[in-house]
Amino acid sequence: MSTAFKPANILLPKDKDPHKLEKWAVIACDQYTSQPSYWEEVSRLTEGELSTFHLILPEIYLEEGDVSQRIENIHKTMDSYISNEVFTEYKDAMIYIERVQNDGKIRAGIVGMIDLECYDYNKGSTSAVRATEATVVERIPPRIAVRRGASLELPHIMILIDDPEKTVIEPVSKASHLEKVYDFKFMEQGGSIKGWLLDEAEKERVTKALEALDDLDSFNKRYGLSEENTLVFAMGDGNHSLATAKEFYEELKRNNPEKDMSCHPARYALVEIVNLHSPALEFEAIHRIVTGVDREKLISGLKEALGAAPSDGNCGQEVSIVTDGLFETISITKPTSKLSVGSLQDFLDGYIKENGGKVDYIHGVDVIRELSCASDAVGFVLPDITKDQLFPTVICDGALPRKTFSMGHAEDKRFYVEARKITE
Repeated sequence: MSTAFKPANILLPKDKDPHKLEKWAVIACDQYTSQPSYWEEVSRLTEGELSTFHLILPEIYLEEGDVSQRIENIHKTMDSYISNEVFTEYKDAMIYIERVQNDGKIRAGIVGMIDLECYDYNKGSTSAVRATEATVVERIPPRIAVRRGASLELPHIMILIDDPEKTVIEPVSKASHLEKVYDFKFMEQGGSIKGWLLDEAEKERVTKALEALDDLDSFNKRYGLSEENTLVFAMGDGNHSLATAKEFYEELKRNNPEKDMSCHPARYALVEIVNLHSPALEFEAIHRIVTGVDREKLISGLKEALGAAPSDGNCGQEVSIVTDGLFETISITKPTSKLSVGSLQDFLDGYIKENGGKVDYIHGVDVIRELSCASDAVGFVLPDITKDQLFPTVICDGALPRKTFSMGHAEDKRFYVEARKITE
């Protein structure tokens, strides 16, 4: 048996000076998309420095007129970093990391590469690696434009494993003899990180523990199912980045039909795996505000479609309807999904398609309360998804609706540290 998660040839800066590494690492490109001041400060801090900022395209700049020039500069900088021997390459490596978040909690993970042949982001997929939320295909082409022609990849992809017995990642912390490869603080209140290179014994132990999670009989027993395929790796963060890597690899195969691509570096993507049961991971619901609608028509339609009943406090599906800052919590007696958010989103998608309106996705309940005071607005506050719901729901329902849950705050998202060559 083999696992989709494998050792990789990982690139790290040769210079391990913590002050320089602080400028090297920057946060995931899809963060702070409505806060240009954040990225302006990052640009200022990294000017003239070796930095991953010069190797990525923050999404806040995707609509800028100079995006093509930015991408060209990224590719040139990647090539110059390689030719100027900025990196040390760790062959066939896995790196155990401990990320101290801004709240002081420690999130442990292992960096390696995932086999894209084992990944399918389409809803209903039965692959070993799956998306947890719906993939918006329109977000892929601009990302492929960055990857096409790039000599390097830098990951902000976090993949979850469901390992309640903590057999894969957590035991590495007891291996005190491992070589430390970095230890530094992140910029802009991002916490800090330490990384250790796994030795051969630890890599073998990790692989065997992942193979045990991939055992079909154990998998079905764990979830009380009778599936024909296991789900071992579920997307946590960076869903569209992994989808981009997949599409780019498929593009290479289409463009080179007579070439054996099985050993091509682009077959894989650099990722971090994290245990779903890490105490540092907290799932928070993402709520909805619908505007440009007839309030009474929307609410009555929803109640009829979902079989709304007064909330009885039981553990069934519930949603709170918010108008003028006032909350009405209902129970859903005719669910269309295993989760409240799925049943609600199914209804809203159909209603807006037929009647018009717009959905926005909101993190804070107080913001929903405020926005619901508009005469054409209805807010919906959803319960948090629990960790034990994630894998069974993805297995049974397929990928969840987009914006189902958030894992942590922006400053605690992955920073770019490691890189990998993706050209032959």
